[in-house]
Amino acid sequence: MPQRAATAWVLGESAAAEITALPLDGAGEQVELSQAELPGFVAEREAAGTVRWVWSDTAHWYPRLLAAGVRVARCHDLRLCHAILARSERVPDPAPLRAATAWDVPFVPPEAPATDPAVPTLFDLAATPPPSATAVPHDWEAARAEWLRQRDASAADGGLRMLLAAESAGALIAAEMSDAGLPWDTLEHERILEAQLGPRPPLHVKPARMLELAEAVRLALGDPSASLDSPPKLVRALRRAGIDVASTSQWELMEHEHPAIAPLLHYKKLARLLSANGWAWLDEWVRDGRYRPVYVPGGVPTGRWASSGGGALQIPRQLRPALRADPGWRLITADVSQLEPRVLAAHAGDHALAAAARGTDLYTGVVQSGAVATREEAKFAMLGAMYGATTGESGRLAPRLRRSYPTAMALVDQAAATGERGGSVSTRLGRTSPRPEPEWFDTQARASLPGATGADEAHARRSAHEFGRFTRNFVVQGTAAEWALTWLASLRGRLAELPEITDAPQAPASGPLFARRAHLVFFLHDEVIVHAPHEQAERAAGAVRAAADDAARLLFPGAPIDFPLDLAIVTRASAK
Repeated sequence: MPQRAATAWVLGESAAAEITALPLDGAGEQVELSQAELPGFVAEREAAGTVRWVWSDTAHWYPRLLAAGVRVARCHDLRLCHAILARSERVPDPAPLRAATAWDVPFVPPEAPATDPAVPTLFDLAATPPPSATAVPHDWEAARAEWLRQRDASAADGGLRMLLAAESAGALIAAEMSDAGLPWDTLEHERILEAQLGPRPPLHVKPARMLELAEAVRLALGDPSASLDSPPKLVRALRRAGIDVASTSQWELMEHEHPAIAPLLHYKKLARLLSANGWAWLDEWVRDGRYRPVYVPGGVPTGRWASSGGGALQIPRQLRPALRADPGWRLITADVSQLEPRVLAAHAGDHALAAAARGTDLYTGVVQSGAVATREEAKFAMLGAMYGATTGESGRLAPRLRRSYPTAMALVDQAAATGERGGSVSTRLGRTSPRPEPEWFDTQARASLPGATGADEAHARRSAHEFGRFTRNFVVQGTAAEWALTWLASLRGRLAELPEITDAPQAPASGPLFARRAHLVFFLHDEVIVHAPHEQAERAAGAVRAAADDAARLLFPGAPIDFPLDLAIVTRASAK
């Protein structure tokens, strides 16, 4: 997003942990600092005027500033921006960036737990698991050289510069949300667990409700020794009972009628709750009324976030009531209605689809346009268009969408065709999809050789179609991620303009920076949660709405599309 003129300082760190600060405009001398002097140096320049900090990695630099009570208004995250620019097809000469391979390695704090994946979707290709230590250089010479490469690469592209600013702002927000924490009601969490699982059992003992369900499954199978926790053993037990399954997936089990299926599905649901968010999770991740996960901005190729420990992107709906505001404070919860279809309409410039979305539920608008008969059909058709469904209800309805919304459908169809040829596609601002792995190209080549078998050709067609489905969705999901990042960045700035409270209850568990002011505490793709003093709740809600308008205006100037929010001011989140 557009940045006001700012003085830029690059920060670097030596092997001895001494810090060098260098003004990038050449207007001053480089400054040598100790670790203890860094927060004061940064705070002084933040107070003096607009400044941007250029550093190797926000996850490396910002937590130490937050711990000292210092907030940074803006930064340029060299590692995150390198990942965008080195791959972007809109960079005229990416060779210098691609040669700087030291910037390709994700940074993970040494104390971070094992990486949690993002909420799984078919098209969030798995990112390479980050290493236990960083190879990103933190010294100022390397940082300055990389900044110059990135400046030259993005100089002629306003969209890329907007994306780099949004990505860097997202890194600041991720660190701040971890620092402030998400207000969490431990007693409510325990109440939910006991209602679902029974009383907390001793260590290594399953909860009572799971033991009851396990006995019900074994009784229905006629197999008192059936193992419910080992998928291969469970498949064999099911087959012995006449239930012909290849896996223990929910969808495959639901296709069978047998007295064991219902209690087994219930058991699996409770097992997921226990392992992902049970008492052990509560003991590890919630302290002093705050849940502090570790977010990973840009954690998947489309630009969506992931998390490195804590599973912030996988909190089940049934636990949402454990999110509660501090006394005298409120939660402002907001999510965007049908973000991805609206982004598709705006990105493609499809005025018919934009008109169907304007001022109403998009799926209802699609029905009113005459494209399909029911809202359910509209939802199936639109999701199928974005995710490449060719069979079932979505596949049947796709031709109707092509007749009614040819411009939007052409965008995703062309993206899919590019992917099927092994090519790359880009989002609105310039994030570019990865190319297939070398094995993919080997598969395609093998199918075209003399003597290729029918199996070779079928495998090649299948893999081409799958990658085409990825690129089809990439242009939509990736652009939606850009919209959400822009929303976040604008909202952060608007909340910072609200005054600190002086005569209302504070939120000390949020730390000195956020104890007296509205602040972001949660983000998930198309949803934000703000924690605000009661007296500022309405103003904070206004900031959420205004920031959504900012994002629409910046990404899609003049586009006849709106992005309505489902917004509420509450003391406790809803489990809806």
